[in-house]
Amino acid sequence: MIIVTGATGKLGRRTVERLLERVPADRVGVSVRDPRKARDLADRGVRVRQGSFDDPASLVHAFEGAEQVLLVSLDRVGEECVTGHRNAIDAAVKAGVGRILYTSQMGAAHDSRFQACRDHALTEDLLRATGLPWTALRNGFYAASALHFLEPARRTRDIALPADGPVTWTGHDDLAEATAAILADEGRFDGPTPPLTGPAALDFGAVAELASQATGRPFTRTVVSDDAFHEQFLARGAPAPIADLMLSIFAAARNGEFTAVDPTLAELIGREPATFGALLERAWAD
Repeated sequence: MIIVTGATGKLGRRTVERLLERVPADRVGVSVRDPRKARDLADRGVRVRQGSFDDPASLVHAFEGAEQVLLVSLDRVGEECVTGHRNAIDAAVKAGVGRILYTSQMGAAHDSRFQACRDHALTEDLLRATGLPWTALRNGFYAASALHFLEPARRTRDIALPADGPVTWTGHDDLAEATAAILADEGRFDGPTPPLTGPAALDFGAVAELASQATGRPFTRTVVSDDAFHEQFLARGAPAPIADLMLSIFAAARNGEFTAVDPTLAELIGREPATFGALLERAWAD
């Protein structure tokens, strides 16, 4: 059986849908905090069990009988994040899981300037220490993050953000399809995968040009200071740690941590991944 955590979230749900195109539903299980949100999956024959990264015993039950478990990384940072991942990894070991797969990130490194990438590196250390077969999916930076940063520019037509560097923005749909392909062919990768990325690394200057093409209206790119950006986040009510986290994305981008472009994602899904321009047009068509 293949178990997917976070199966009601953005990446987990898409992965389950793609997985069901490849394997029978009775070979798929999900671990979710609220089983009511996965009722439709249960109706289709998927095993649904309650599991929380804060409740290791629930995860042991959710992972029962699993040949593979996909741990979708938590939307947390720092020690709280790594502790949750440790709980899930320990539960997988206790449940006798054959292989653990984990949604890491292309920039995972202990010395990254982006906190989330340091958390991914620590989690990969935990996986390595289990002695079990494991795979870290080094996902390209989610395009959804860039779209979030661009939201104010839909009104102002000015992309006012800190100085950045090229980032290989990558779509959730493509990553979910690749993840399902890997799950359906156990053991294809041992340890970290190559970067699973979109087709091009773009800075926000290039993104401004794509926004102009997508809308037929001119967009500008204005560089704001790190301090001003941080203050803007605080003024909108964001906690200081979140403002720090958002700013660290730009510091890491300037450091060249997200520039890799690799063919592995295209090979896994059998086509070129969606360009950021296509993802932008789709998001802004609403």
